[in-house]
Amino acid sequence: MTDLNYSSALALSALIKSGELSIPELMHSTLDRIDDVNGAVNAIVSLGDRDALMAQAQAAQSAPRKGWLHGIPIAIKDLANAKGFFTTMGSPLFAGEVAPKDDIVVERLKTAGAIVIGKTNTPEFGLGSHTFNPVFGATKNPYDQTCSAGGSSGGAAAALACGMISAADGSDMMGSLRNPAAWNNVYGMRPTFGLVPSEPKGDTFLHHLATNGPMARNPSDLAALLDTMSGSDPRQPMSFDQGATLPALKENVSSARVGWLGDWGGALQYEEGIDPLAQTALAQMSDLGWKVSEAPAPFSAAAIWDSWITLRSFAVGAGMASLYDDPATRGKLKPAAIYEIERGIAMSALDVHKASVIRSDWFLRANELFETYDVLVLPSAQVWPFDVNLVNPTTINEQEMDTYHRWMEVVIAPGLLGLPVVNVPIGFGGPNDMPMGLQFIGKRGSDAKLLRMAQTWHEATLWPEKRPPAF
Repeated sequence: MTDLNYSSALALSALIKSGELSIPELMHSTLDRIDDVNGAVNAIVSLGDRDALMAQAQAAQSAPRKGWLHGIPIAIKDLANAKGFFTTMGSPLFAGEVAPKDDIVVERLKTAGAIVIGKTNTPEFGLGSHTFNPVFGATKNPYDQTCSAGGSSGGAAAALACGMISAADGSDMMGSLRNPAAWNNVYGMRPTFGLVPSEPKGDTFLHHLATNGPMARNPSDLAALLDTMSGSDPRQPMSFDQGATLPALKENVSSARVGWLGDWGGALQYEEGIDPLAQTALAQMSDLGWKVSEAPAPFSAAAIWDSWITLRSFAVGAGMASLYDDPATRGKLKPAAIYEIERGIAMSALDVHKASVIRSDWFLRANELFETYDVLVLPSAQVWPFDVNLVNPTTINEQEMDTYHRWMEVVIAPGLLGLPVVNVPIGFGGPNDMPMGLQFIGKRGSDAKLLRMAQTWHEATLWPEKRPPAF
């Protein structure tokens, strides 16, 4: 039998359905793999009791098949609630709090048959694209354990890369499904905003920056996960339905038009080695028959940045103001949280309106771009995985970064508009021969087309299969 640790979720599903693989056998293999490698990377946290998980696996083996994920182990990002597991959000303020019920996405995964085995590590409150927190510590990159795994879905990406799980959930406000996927040689997808509903709590009309989404080692699993996670919820006004993406992966994309945005007219800095690796990938795309051309900077990068940091701080500040207002909890917030909250609560309604107008203008311009291109392409990160002991990079090519998250600017243009984006691995480079990826960016609702392109890319390159991490 093929290596269960690196089999795809769909392949495992087929083996279980046919009776060639038992669910207890898969659970046993999964937990053994976690025992073997998780200590080196710290990707999975709050792992369930082995005997209890094996009992769940045995019960699933004798139960009617629930869905394609029936019996497949999964770990949930520690920003989402999975009933019976801790939801710490990486903060000592919530360490030890057990979730009383499942979030919508978790409920949908369970309905399809997944068995939740634990949580995946995340930065405190998901802030910053480097997974470390005072509750569980840092997640280390499987390809070099002195380096960051990215974030905020860093635990999920590292667990996938190590073969501890075959599929994962994540969430993305500022690249959290893209940057860690790039740095761990896996796939991550930020879906069109509203396709995967968030929790119906607090304001559900104004804050349209973050979304849940899937991560996997191949686009077919991404599509299957997206089809499971997506779909409207009557409690979420911006949620919507879209047809299944998995069946569409076989459609031809040989004449796709690709627009390379590069350094956005000189606005974006990249560490040495990222652009040459991207250029090699673009040449491979041309070999696939895709029509690749350089797209000039389509909109002011400075305006996009100003709009982004205003709306991000507005959202974070609104969500965390109560923790800031309480002197007992304020002192336990990390500096990045304080930064966002203080900016957010100091804003006027007109500040937010002006930022939203910029976003609206950029959306109109982006729609024009997609009359020329099927997909826009940018690197998924501006730096290589950095020292795991750093908080964040402060310079790129000796250019000072003026905020804790400026080094992640490359991901904000599509995120600001809620456009679908898939990170695809493109190989290895930099001073430590580390993974990197590209963002495939599509127009609103083009999730299936992006996945078709990602699948074509995957079949031509097979980076996760070619270069799994060595332990």
